[in-house]
Amino acid sequence: MNLLSQAQAAKSAARKLAILSTAQKNVALQRISEELLTQTDAILAANQEDVERAKAAGETVMVDRLTLNAERLQGIVNELKNVISLPDEVGKIMDERVRPNGLKLERVRVPLGVVGMIYEARPNVTVDATTLCLKSGNAVMLKGGSNAISTNRALVKAMKEALDETDVPSDAIQFIDSTDRAMTGEFLKLRGYLDVVIPRGGRGLIDFVVENSRIPVIETGASVVHTYVDADADLDKAAAIVVNAKTRRVSICNTLDTLLVHEKIAEKFLEKLTPLLRAKNVELRCDERALAIVGKEGIKAKPEDFGKEFLDTILAIKVVDSYEEAVEHIAQYSLKHSEAIVTENATTAERFLHEVDAACVYWNASTQFSDGAQFGLGAEIGISTQKLHVRGPFALEGLTTFKWVGRGDGQTRPEA
Repeated sequence: MNLLSQAQAAKSAARKLAILSTAQKNVALQRISEELLTQTDAILAANQEDVERAKAAGETVMVDRLTLNAERLQGIVNELKNVISLPDEVGKIMDERVRPNGLKLERVRVPLGVVGMIYEARPNVTVDATTLCLKSGNAVMLKGGSNAISTNRALVKAMKEALDETDVPSDAIQFIDSTDRAMTGEFLKLRGYLDVVIPRGGRGLIDFVVENSRIPVIETGASVVHTYVDADADLDKAAAIVVNAKTRRVSICNTLDTLLVHEKIAEKFLEKLTPLLRAKNVELRCDERALAIVGKEGIKAKPEDFGKEFLDTILAIKVVDSYEEAVEHIAQYSLKHSEAIVTENATTAERFLHEVDAACVYWNASTQFSDGAQFGLGAEIGISTQKLHVRGPFALEGLTTFKWVGRGDGQTRPEA
């Protein structure tokens, strides 16, 4: 099947899917959850092929993003089941009014139609995106990265086979089974078939999609994440937050990249924090003042280290003179994903939450919470860093639009 044929099949399936009941969609998702577990051995074997290729290519960071095991696959299924339990957004009445002439108007949520997903190495996106699209009444076309081609092929096979036993057409899932990069450019020209494209990955992927797509784009993923430890921070609390934000998982977009520390507590805090991070093999790239405190446990940062998404066990550290300097630094380098302040001063915290322009802002919490499941969304299609339609982790509601429904009794508009 060629790309155009797949797009046509997805568009046809989307029309059928849009009118199915919540119960019909949930049955399909339940069957997918069962089939993924039934085919665990085949999925993990396929994943091992991808992992071995990544290791052979020396892509050490990619290995963590790629790797599936029985526990991680079960986690993906658990998130799928969370989506099943969520209320269906399709058909919700957002607004209703009666005009003076008696015309009744409603604004009702409806699916977007066909969602194009372009993403990199994380195979969980294959299931998360599919699950959320189907629950919200959308067909999905998946263009995963070449690094995960074997895993994605196995996951899609299981999901499509599950749908064969349900009312959801299996053509609602389309997988671009190709590692040809030129195919991405062709994918972005499917105007009239795809209703929206969502790139999920690094800055390079997102920029390419935005610059080349003929289809509306929702930008997600790329980030330079900051945490500012204020003069009034609880240092034990701050250390725990920073270690979690940096090391819980280093290869995801909500991972801490740059630590900003107020000069009044810099020495005491960095002396406490440094051994905790070094014990987890985090490389500390420090500005001049931070390096004077960290000493041989750190290295001198280059200018480009501030403003870089590392996706690795690397942390940039800068000592600042004031809250204002910290916020100015964030404004200069942030990609508007996730930013945090650690302080016991509520006034300073509220200033930060109000002044910092990002999709997710935190007071005394790890940025690793920027995640659809953690926000109670069941899973996520991505974390939008733009300002139109959706922002931050988004899922079912973000995959819908609306239409106006008018109910009359013979009303006609007067001649002008």
